[in-house]
Amino acid sequence: MRLRDRVVLITGGGRGIGAATAQAVAAEGGAVAIGDMLEAEGQATAAALCATGGRAVFCRTDVTQEADCVRLAALAVERFGRLDTLICCAGILQGAMLQAETLDVATFERVLAVNLKGTFLAVRAALPHLRRAERGVVLLLASEAGTKIPSSSLAYGASKGGVHGFAMTLEAQLAPQGIRVNEICPSSIATPMRIENLVDRARAAGRDPEQARAEAVREAGDPLGVARLLAFLASPDADYVRGTIYTR
Repeated sequence: MRLRDRVVLITGGGRGIGAATAQAVAAEGGAVAIGDMLEAEGQATAAALCATGGRAVFCRTDVTQEADCVRLAALAVERFGRLDTLICCAGILQGAMLQAETLDVATFERVLAVNLKGTFLAVRAALPHLRRAERGVVLLLASEAGTKIPSSSLAYGASKGGVHGFAMTLEAQLAPQGIRVNEICPSSIATPMRIENLVDRARAAGRDPEQARAEAVREAGDPLGVARLLAFLASPDADYVRGTIYTR
């Protein structure tokens, strides 16, 4: 119960790594505020945690909108009395396999708005509350793609590279204030976003999309593996952990 009496806000907590992280945090005794555009999935995740004795609340949140991020952070404090950790899992992948001259500007801007601007706005909204916590924590989800290896999408790679730079700079700014920042860069994890990306790659290569889907589900990593790491990083046991962490 390393997270007992801790309150954790998770953007993109309706499914994938975000939902698995909400489960892992609740299993460690933490209260969870879930923000997501996917209202049905977010409500279902929160309801499932409450049904098993956990503490959770859901708020429909578009991370590209500052007011939504402010409302989510305020709800976490209103419902649970404080905010100790922000985990930014919200993200999209669009424009895969497109060359620069065929990738439309609207798609490029949309991916950066969610993945990079959304991370900034969530951090901006949470910081006033995190500064009042005893040991605040910020955990940002980037990706192996865009930081160590190329992405299938120019927009996604640019956005995650941006999160990488943002995380390093934020860590330097917040360390003197006692707020710990980590950036987590997963590789191939069996989330709906990743599976659809692998199916799109197979289709573009002339392979059977359904066979590719089955292979992706079988071979990609379990989101719970990343979620357990995030729950650990949110806990006091990770006080000495700094910087960027690459996972499967």
